[in-house]
Amino acid sequence: MVLKLSGEAFASPAADETIDGEVVDRIAGEIAEVCGELGIEMGVVVGGGNIWRGASGSAKGMDRASADYMGMLATVINALALRDALERRGQPTRVQTAIGMSELAEPYIRLRAVRHLEKGRVVIFAAGTGNPFFTTDTAGALRAVEVEADILLKGTHGSSDGVYDADPARHPGARKLEEVGFDEVIAKDLRAMDLTAITLCKENGMPILYFSVMRSGNLRRALSGERIGTLIR
Repeated sequence: MVLKLSGEAFASPAADETIDGEVVDRIAGEIAEVCGELGIEMGVVVGGGNIWRGASGSAKGMDRASADYMGMLATVINALALRDALERRGQPTRVQTAIGMSELAEPYIRLRAVRHLEKGRVVIFAAGTGNPFFTTDTAGALRAVEVEADILLKGTHGSSDGVYDADPARHPGARKLEEVGFDEVIAKDLRAMDLTAITLCKENGMPILYFSVMRSGNLRRALSGERIGTLIR
């Protein structure tokens, strides 16, 4: 499986910290636990929004490509933080980047990533797709398809615990969907992930489980078959 984590998941909601060590350690603990106890082969795609968002820089007049490359570098910082936390827990981990930086991480090579996964190593995919104008949601979908994962887990960082038929912040009566089809997500613009990611998963038959990663134990619940979040397929 491939777990997509937003960069904001690494930040403390209660303090002005770019990376909260306690939050990263908790997430790493849950990943190490399910890999060790359930025998899960896991890839992780990390975002960088806690440090920098390319879209925000572009909105302020910065060249979009340059802003996006800065965002890719931010994902590498988060990936290194997560790798450190996982290794301290005894979980072998490799970071692969879509942009070459050999002193810090391996380059992304699909077959090498697959071999790492087969050997029980967590592989953290950083630097997005290596191209501007693509989100890390799309990178998550792409890596999941490339390594032939069984499912893509979209771990959200906010209060949302699933996909709703309307924005719950503006519509108090919005209904949480336990399962929804790709076509409905696209037609109703339900904003589970960006359109490119959803379309890529649809075309390749890659199911997505959308759930909150901020509630302790949810990762295990998801992988143990409990009905949490929203299944998109």
